[in-house]
Amino acid sequence: MNFIIFFSFFIIVFAFQTLIIKKRLINKLDFNYKTKKYLSLTLYITFFGVILYPMARYFPVVPNWLYFLLSLPIGVIFLTFIITLLHEIISFGISKTKYTKNRREFFKKGLDIGAISLVLATNAKAIDNARNIELELVDVKINNLALPYTIIQISDIHIGGLINKEFIKELVEKINILNGDIVVITGDLVDTKLEFAAPALNELKNIKSKYGTYFIVGNHEYFHGVKPIIDYVNSLGIKTLENENVYIGEKDKGFYLCGVYDRFGFRYGGAYEPDINKALEKTTDFPTVLLAHQPKYIKELETTKGIDLILCGHTHGGQIFPFNFLVKLEQPYVKGLHTHNEFTLVYVNKGTGFWGPPMRLGASSEITVLKLSS
Repeated sequence: MNFIIFFSFFIIVFAFQTLIIKKRLINKLDFNYKTKKYLSLTLYITFFGVILYPMARYFPVVPNWLYFLLSLPIGVIFLTFIITLLHEIISFGISKTKYTKNRREFFKKGLDIGAISLVLATNAKAIDNARNIELELVDVKINNLALPYTIIQISDIHIGGLINKEFIKELVEKINILNGDIVVITGDLVDTKLEFAAPALNELKNIKSKYGTYFIVGNHEYFHGVKPIIDYVNSLGIKTLENENVYIGEKDKGFYLCGVYDRFGFRYGGAYEPDINKALEKTTDFPTVLLAHQPKYIKELETTKGIDLILCGHTHGGQIFPFNFLVKLEQPYVKGLHTHNEFTLVYVNKGTGFWGPPMRLGASSEITVLKLSS
């Protein structure tokens, strides 16, 4: 039932965007009839890809080349919709100028050519951006930290579809070069059935670090069987922090690493709800780093006193501009390092993989290298 509701809403949203593109952009272009006919046909084919995408996403039995083609339409329509709105605003401005009719038509023709060129350029750039993972080097000052430590953070990988075994193998190689003290995975690691994700997950056991690899669940793990995923990840030698903490570092010179279930657990019910009090038990004598998938979890804490640094993901940094503005309505922080209050810093990873279309614009995929020092 939930899938049917999601699928229906998903189709309605993109059908609306497709209609606006057709009525307010293509139909109003100062192009000949044949050109507009081909553009309309391309739009309809793109929307058909949107309809097929959810089935390919959650039942990944199609070859990668076909999955790639089916995953693009979501991003293409979204970006084209945004450009359509921009085109509409500028067209209205041109129509209200005091220029002669011929000059207005000249500017309108230039605007139309520019809009289609921008559609092609932004989509091509977004696809290219998603192919690259950037290193984000972040210096973090932690009170009373006796020795410096390096944390490698990855997040929101979303194994499934194009995020496959080869992707994870290359990612692990990049992580191992960084020689971190610990590696943390802040949720949304798996985004398909476990049987399909297992070959890619198996590559994670090759991650090397001084004090181990640690994982917390994100909201997407709940969609695909949170307990089996936790059990499988643990079998790879990766420790899932389930409302608990571990001590990291040399004796009396380290810090506590804590992790909570995702706040989606409140809706999921049962034993998988976040419990900050349990996660922070017996951590008063040393600095504390908390792993919490969603930045929004901060709003549910009575106080962050005793938590020096919170590492989050979930937002993807917006993934495709200007979606980051919508994310900001839901989450207190979208990306980067923030001083939350006098006690606590918050870092939000933009995601190491991607969700939906293999596209990023204004928010690169990242591996975060956090240099902790006193």
